[in-house]
Amino acid sequence: MAALRFHLQKFWRLLSRLDLVALALLLPGGLAYLMDLSGPVFNFLKFFGVLAGIFLLFRLVAWGRNRLLWSLRNRLIVAGLFIAVVPVLLLLLLAARSAGILYSQLASYLLYEDIQRRKDMLADIAAHIAAAHGTLPAGISEAESERILAAQSHSVHDRELPGLTIEFSSDQTFLRLVAQDRQLFAGLLQQGTGLSIVSIRAMREPKGARVVTLRVPVTEEFLASIAPDLGAIQLNLMQRYAGGTRQGVLYTTNGVQYETTRRIVARNRFLQPALLWIDSPVDVVSRLDSTYVGSNDTVDRMQPVLAVFNARPSQLSSRMFGSLGELRDTYLIAFVLILIAFVVIWAGAFITGIVLTRQITKAIDDLYKATQDVKRGDLSHRVRIERRDQLGVLGESFNDMIGSVSTLIQEQQQRQRLENEISIAREVQDQLFPRVLPQVPGVEIEAICKAAREVSGDYYDFIQLSPTHLAIAIADISGKGISAALLMASLQAALRSQVLVPGSETMSTAELVSRLNKHLVRNTGDDRFATFFIAVYDSATRNLRYTNAGHLPSFLITRDSALHLDKGGMVLGVVEDYCYEEGAVIVPPDSLLVGYSDGLVEPENVYGEEFGIRRLQQAAVAVQGGSPQSVAESLMFAAEEWAGTPEQADDMTVIVARLR
Repeated sequence: MAALRFHLQKFWRLLSRLDLVALALLLPGGLAYLMDLSGPVFNFLKFFGVLAGIFLLFRLVAWGRNRLLWSLRNRLIVAGLFIAVVPVLLLLLLAARSAGILYSQLASYLLYEDIQRRKDMLADIAAHIAAAHGTLPAGISEAESERILAAQSHSVHDRELPGLTIEFSSDQTFLRLVAQDRQLFAGLLQQGTGLSIVSIRAMREPKGARVVTLRVPVTEEFLASIAPDLGAIQLNLMQRYAGGTRQGVLYTTNGVQYETTRRIVARNRFLQPALLWIDSPVDVVSRLDSTYVGSNDTVDRMQPVLAVFNARPSQLSSRMFGSLGELRDTYLIAFVLILIAFVVIWAGAFITGIVLTRQITKAIDDLYKATQDVKRGDLSHRVRIERRDQLGVLGESFNDMIGSVSTLIQEQQQRQRLENEISIAREVQDQLFPRVLPQVPGVEIEAICKAAREVSGDYYDFIQLSPTHLAIAIADISGKGISAALLMASLQAALRSQVLVPGSETMSTAELVSRLNKHLVRNTGDDRFATFFIAVYDSATRNLRYTNAGHLPSFLITRDSALHLDKGGMVLGVVEDYCYEEGAVIVPPDSLLVGYSDGLVEPENVYGEEFGIRRLQQAAVAVQGGSPQSVAESLMFAAEEWAGTPEQADDMTVIVARLR
């Protein structure tokens, strides 16, 4: 927490007034954006918030750059990265992008080539029919010969050309429309929302010209049979965009806008599984040209058809290198070996550069760190000498100088360190005692603790368990000084960890003391122990439950008697599985509970007589009508007056609780 506070303070000191203004603008603008507030004022705040964010981002980048490049080693490393690593990364990025373009073009070629092959096949079939139509015997009628030729073509090509239709006609109007007065046409033909691969050819006959039309409709089944190396395929049919409401995606070519009218998706076509993690799919959009015939015989000979499909690079590579045959593995192995050699050489060069950079800057960095350690007060730091050059001699001189300074101030540092440790221990212990007394109806409490040394081994605590339940604890740790204070802190932490949980007000005090006993046995030495007394008072029922673990018995003073609270057991930290006893008392109204440590009853007068429990009890009875604070001060004064000297032999602690 202290380190975080230090870094926050350091960061705050780095902020300029302009940075603070930018932060002040960024916060309301960010809140307005997150809460989706609208309106002129909020839009104004969002605008200035964006400007402030951009400014702070530039400031942060500049700050990070300055911190990064402050070190000479970092400067050399960054220079090496820009010289060696960045060009390689750019080359790899360029290679990856080039591979993506190459695979996209290959996939487009495979799709185009397969469709072109089907188109050429239709043209060949049409030419074959035209040639065979004139060589059939004269006894066969024209209709019969055309039926035979069509049947032969179907039997051979139906599997490769699903949906093939062959028609014969004497009307050449449609051929002249799409073929520009030529005698044949072959290509993609779009009529309305239908797309087909069509081959139309005129056949010269003695009785007049005949036209044979071969058509394969481009359907989901047809797309499923083409370009098996590709994945999913979708063809988007287009028509000229006449303005108004758009029906689909717009596509512009040669200054003409087209919109999507229909999509044909290949049936049961899926992307092949990836072979490796780098086998990411290639998504391709390619254009196919078709001839469009409208309802009023309008013809567009360059009507685009957008093909959208994907493919795996591994599948395309197999197709690309399949023609190499057995040599494919040889070329692949050679490529992998060259790649490995390149990576090894590059890695070796990179590591060599890093090593040389470290060797150049290590001596300077060691000297800088040594000066920073000395600046922080660490005079034991020495520079390691690895070379007998000028930097090595400089390091030896630095070591000699620090050794001389360290010898002169070592004793002063030790003394100051001890004083600081004791002061810190005292401050920490002061935080362990209750700083704010609990407020329980019908209960008034007060406590006084005077340490014999800088820190105390006595411990007291007041813990409110519920609105009507109050825990009162007092303990005396064996020994004095810092060791006793550390054990006291451990006991306080263990006690609060047990009682500051829901339902702790109903826990048996004997069970609580048993847990504390196990904690001390397991976490302290055999020569460390503690006396301990705890009482839980319920102001609603006036029930006082307590357990005394070897501590001097606290006493409950009523109007006409004094009750010693001594039920419990032995001290904490000796026997792990010791069973403690719980005592219970119904407290009469206006009673006074007094707890104390042995330092309050052990002071001796000039005759060697101890103050004792009896005299302490009599002193308490004499002032029982006063406030808890006046009672505690009176008991402390009585013990000090009995000793007759301001010096304390032991820690003195007293707690007083008025139970109304």
